[in-house]
Amino acid sequence: MRIFLTALAFAGLFYAGSALAAVNVNTASADTLSQLNGIGTVKAAAIVADRKANGDYDSLDQLTRVDGIGNKTVAALQDEATVGDADDNDSDDGTRDSDAQ
Repeated sequence: MRIFLTALAFAGLFYAGSALAAVNVNTASADTLSQLNGIGTVKAAAIVADRKANGDYDSLDQLTRVDGIGNKTVAALQDEATVGDADDNDSDDGTRDSDAQ
């Protein structure tokens, strides 16, 4: 039983750490974006479409250029989303996460 509880505690710590990682809106897939606070499947798809049409976001405030996303939504995303650094836009294999869709 002690081993089980120890394993459960470590699993909880791992989950908590991964939950705190900010999502890069410039590289995330629509599926990943849809998990963000205030962003569902429709807004996530709109973010990806806007990003493809107009280029990467320089700040989260630029998300307001997407229909249905206003200042309140952007404010709610401050702790869970980022635009990342210019060097963060590629995954290890040289493709963007959003290119897989």
